[in-house]
Amino acid sequence: MRAPDFWQNRSPLALLLAPLGWLYGASVALRAALANPAQARARVLCVGNLTAGGSGKTPVALALGAALMARGKTIAFLTRGYGGSLAGPVMVSPNDDAARVGDEALLLANIAPTILAADRAVGARLTDADVIVMDDGHQNFMLAKTLSVVVVDGETGFGNGLMIPAGPLREPVAQGLARADAVVIMGGGDVALGDFRGPVLRANLTADGEAFRGMRVFAFAGIGRPQKFIASLEQAGAIVTGSRFFPDHHPYSLGDLDCLIKQAGGAQLVTTQKDFVRLAPHQRSGIAVLSVRAVFDDPAQVSALLDRLA
Repeated sequence: MRAPDFWQNRSPLALLLAPLGWLYGASVALRAALANPAQARARVLCVGNLTAGGSGKTPVALALGAALMARGKTIAFLTRGYGGSLAGPVMVSPNDDAARVGDEALLLANIAPTILAADRAVGARLTDADVIVMDDGHQNFMLAKTLSVVVVDGETGFGNGLMIPAGPLREPVAQGLARADAVVIMGGGDVALGDFRGPVLRANLTADGEAFRGMRVFAFAGIGRPQKFIASLEQAGAIVTGSRFFPDHHPYSLGDLDCLIKQAGGAQLVTTQKDFVRLAPHQRSGIAVLSVRAVFDDPAQVSALLDRLA
């Protein structure tokens, strides 16, 4: 989702909504206290966050999944398929329809077998992989986790420190970090982590944008933090002539594409990987994609973290 502006400050509206946020956080604590999580046959690596909106958890899940495969481990991704219509459990095909399974599930399925399941415990039964990489689910208590990694946006951190709907937090920071084994801070910036004493890893989203150097482009995206997409294009040397942003997980219509072509005025249309998979195959012609991946500052820290799954 795209975060409202007042989530970054304690405006009168945010303070007015704060009591609802306390109830939201308390509901997470109650579910955690009453949970009886199932044990999967596989090790479970959960990559989640404490906030709503784009923190970079899916690129981190992909990067950690790739690192596990490089170690010779078989993996399966497990996701709820946010933005899709299916509850599962179902195995996701890379050629599936984003309207059914959601865009993040398609990105994951292009790397390794991917299970979509609202009930994570049931979904975990569909695989014999060595490790299940759970994309999102830090506040889901259906499945026991071997290792829990919380991803934090280094630029926005925890926003105004209030909980949904008053702020971006899904639960109090201390409450969420108490269940975390490690934190990954995406991008620059210092984030206050309170009493957390586990490993803190640093990572950045690196764009494969060399092909866009000097190119006139018109950018469009329906993601949580579209400004990051524009910044990546500019850092790659693209000449961004204009942009249009849509709601997060927006399903594109033919009318949307017609309008974008007109707005581009001859510039190359370019979008994100998540947006591209939401386009129907017949809509993708002539649209370029900026690919990004999470790169960790210290590979040794990643190796030590994954050793804990042994």
